[in-house]
Amino acid sequence: MNGSVSGPAAGARAELARAQAELLAALVAGGEPPRGFDEGRLRIQAASLVSKRRGVVARIRPDLVALLGAAGFAAEFDAYARGRPKPPGGSRADARDFAERLRAAGHPLPEPEPEPPAGRRRWTRFTRALRELPPVLPTRVKGLTRGWAGRPR
Repeated sequence: MNGSVSGPAAGARAELARAQAELLAALVAGGEPPRGFDEGRLRIQAASLVSKRRGVVARIRPDLVALLGAAGFAAEFDAYARGRPKPPGGSRADARDFAERLRAAGHPLPEPEPEPPAGRRRWTRFTRALRELPPVLPTRVKGLTRGWAGRPR
């Protein structure tokens, strides 16, 4: 067997791929809802996905929220994101593109701080997560006369 699919299975896969592409377009790119889906529920889910993107961009660029105010930021970002999927490059690219759209619309924006290298961002997230953990120290260590907490064995 060479791994290729033919016959009815290939047709079913192609149909599934088409349906998934339609659903994705309806959720993130303002496309028409696929046949058989509740249009109202898709609208709610699409709004939820835009809200999630807006929250991430607000964390990446709090200066934009401060400049526009919470309501202004939400309105501007919703207008930007409506019918536009997240760009390649993820949330940082989304924040950069949104800021460029604001700059093109005439908003005076400060220059963003340079992005740290990807490895540095991961290390920062790791160390922040470590700081948030509760301290866990064993009270006894085999072979020692005192445990780490200083209590006698």
